[in-house]
Amino acid sequence: MSTAPFDLARIGAGLPVAGVLGELRAALGHGAAVVQAPPGTGKTTLVPPLVADLLHERATGAAPGRVVVTQPRRVAARSAARRLAHLAGTRVGGLVGHTVRGDRRAGPGTLVEFVTPGVLLRRLLQDPGLPGTDAVVLDEVHERGLESDLLVGLLAEVRQLREDLVLVAMSATLDAARFAGLLGEDGPAPVVDCPAALHPLTVRWAPAPGRRTDERGATRPFLDHVARTAAGAHAQALARDAATDALVFVPGAWEVAQVARRLRETCRGTEVLELHGRVGAAEQDRATSGRGPGDPPRVVVSTSLAESSLTVPGVRLVVDSGLSREPRRDAGRGMTGLVTVAASRASAEQRAGRAARLGPGEVVRCYDERAWAAMPRHLTPELAAADLTGAALLLACWGAPGGRGLSLPDPLPAPALADALAVLRGLGALDDDGRATSTGRLLAAVPVDPRLARGLLDGARAVGARPAAEVVAMVSDDHRPPGGDLSRLLAELRSGRAPDARRWAKEARRLERTARDAAPSAAPAGTGEVPAELVTGAVVALALPERVARKVGDTYLLASGTRAGLAPGSALAGQEWLAVADVTRAAGQAAAGTGAVVRSAAPLDRPLAERCAEHLLTDEVRTRFEGGRASARRVRALGAIELSSTPVRPAPAAARAAVRAALAEQGLGLLGWSDGADRLRRRLALLHHRLGEPWPDVADAALLDRLDEWLAPELDGLAGGGRADLAAPLRRLLPWPEAARLDELAPERLAVASGSRVRIDYPAADDPEGRPVVSVKLQECFGWAASPTVADGRVPVLFHLLSPAGRPLAVTDDLASFWSGPYAQVRAEMRGRYPKHPWPEDPWAAPATARTARRS
Repeated sequence: MSTAPFDLARIGAGLPVAGVLGELRAALGHGAAVVQAPPGTGKTTLVPPLVADLLHERATGAAPGRVVVTQPRRVAARSAARRLAHLAGTRVGGLVGHTVRGDRRAGPGTLVEFVTPGVLLRRLLQDPGLPGTDAVVLDEVHERGLESDLLVGLLAEVRQLREDLVLVAMSATLDAARFAGLLGEDGPAPVVDCPAALHPLTVRWAPAPGRRTDERGATRPFLDHVARTAAGAHAQALARDAATDALVFVPGAWEVAQVARRLRETCRGTEVLELHGRVGAAEQDRATSGRGPGDPPRVVVSTSLAESSLTVPGVRLVVDSGLSREPRRDAGRGMTGLVTVAASRASAEQRAGRAARLGPGEVVRCYDERAWAAMPRHLTPELAAADLTGAALLLACWGAPGGRGLSLPDPLPAPALADALAVLRGLGALDDDGRATSTGRLLAAVPVDPRLARGLLDGARAVGARPAAEVVAMVSDDHRPPGGDLSRLLAELRSGRAPDARRWAKEARRLERTARDAAPSAAPAGTGEVPAELVTGAVVALALPERVARKVGDTYLLASGTRAGLAPGSALAGQEWLAVADVTRAAGQAAAGTGAVVRSAAPLDRPLAERCAEHLLTDEVRTRFEGGRASARRVRALGAIELSSTPVRPAPAAARAAVRAALAEQGLGLLGWSDGADRLRRRLALLHHRLGEPWPDVADAALLDRLDEWLAPELDGLAGGGRADLAAPLRRLLPWPEAARLDELAPERLAVASGSRVRIDYPAADDPEGRPVVSVKLQECFGWAASPTVADGRVPVLFHLLSPAGRPLAVTDDLASFWSGPYAQVRAEMRGRYPKHPWPEDPWAAPATARTARRS
């Protein structure tokens, strides 16, 4: 073979990972390996060309296949390709290329191609054999992105069929053993460890005086504090070394813009750059290319993008807000979104390490050591908190519904998976066995969420391929519309005034081609029945019918049952119907304290809402048991949204069912227990707890399970507003012939020494250890040595011996011991207080009486 394609000595000059290349070469003899190396060691730059050279050396005939390297974000994939191409002395698109959504620069001669995980997943679905690819490098697997986790499982299975496929996983944290076990065949794959090459790092704490976050995310005062801290720390650092650049970490794109604006106002002579997934490619390249000769000092304000998957050259100072943005799923409201949370300690350590790559560095943490100790140790895996609809569809298309049989880093959470499968069945994407239908495979081929893919295809038929593609491109890329109004944002994107308009237009054209290929019956734009001003809402409603919303009072009720308010000053205020694209938990912002806020939506009207969410329409009689009687209404509804409601007479069967449902929801207390029924229930409960079968269980759950056995005859009367004494129905559960012994085993009253018959108070039905109690005047038990029992002698009766005024004097289940001991002290304390009542020195000889001493 000819000379290896890459000059590893030149590319790896000065990179710490170059020191372990020999070990990595040996490890790759097994076909799979895990590289554990901290950020900044050069693994992303040097490992892919090493793998390409190994493939080149092993090739015996035809040219070796490509090395595909996954990066968790588009900006990281482009940046890594640009850096490796520069070091290799080639252009991007030649020996080194990249492919991300909407941007491909790779050709037939490309040997190392950087891609996002989503791109590689779609290639696997198209052809699991990955023709033309001989190695896959999964970078930054420690970030635990959902798509990266899925790739681990899918590629491990592909390697069982393609033994020649080389797999490398690269991690910046100490989680390498987990991935080594997943990728190895006959045992864990070898782990190659590259130690950090950090210089001394100074840590300073600069906590803000107030709260870092509230229900909306990072607070404005805290962001002001981060900006002031960064400006002051950078000025001090420049005084020591004029070559110092700073990197500031904040949670999201909005926070980046806020902090960057404040820094530009205060840091004269300093270039302030923004780095996140939404800035343009030129701005991203500028932030990641380093300071050139004669350039001013720089402060780069970034999201977690620069933690590990992207290197910002020249940084000797890091300012860390200690916050990050992570996905969270609210199953109760059917919402999934990004929320601002405390970063993990692992993330904070990676951020800090960025300052000590080139020499002694400094990290300023805008929080205190107590907040540091409270941080979670590791980042929450995305699959544990994200919407799994897209993942579930991909797995179904792969032939592994729910991930069955795949070696995933963690199993998919059952509740979130069940919700995702329900959504996919509603889209017609899965059959009864959970496998992908032809519709499901069609939706999986569209590089957006399956619901948006369905909106694209259905929208193309309703409003035209072009308008549908424009709306889906806008919604799928998480554009933030002014005032939450998607229609207004679409107009700005079409005019080119909105940020990222060029990228949006490119994505819209690509989706339009997809829609025309998949839906040849697409309506010509502008010729459908949908009014132009409602086109955006129609496409959103077709994609997300459960988020069709109607104004109810000061809030909006979604078809899913969620209530949400508009953000203050929203341009959508006053619209009766909305198609909601994004609704997020935001306690305190939404009207009437709903705890959810509409972030983006478009106007809709009722006819269009019913048309787009037709499968959610119902017309039924709803019977409820409220206020002591059953009532019924004929309701026409769109999901949880009532469209009309008319009173009707309840059907007997429906009325009985309504009583049962109300009892199941609110408990048997809804019926009201008479004293007699409650006493009978307590007696039966004690016999069940102490003697067992055949005495019935009369706890709420057991009685509800057997409702038809004991209460069926009374249900009609209850439904009509009548009342029922539950004592007689409860006796239907008595076992025969044992029922004849009820009064013997659990008598209602006990004859005491005075001749009085005193009621026995049995414990509550849900108290298995409770004791029966007899409350009786002490004088009525003189001379009584017996210790009465119930339940066939198994349960002693507990005596509450009372004063003449009915106040407790003693509690005992051993009268003989009481008369021989504690009685003397009771007598000494009580005889002066109650002189009219007998207090004999010898209680054994005194007659038991309920009367005063004179009457006795």
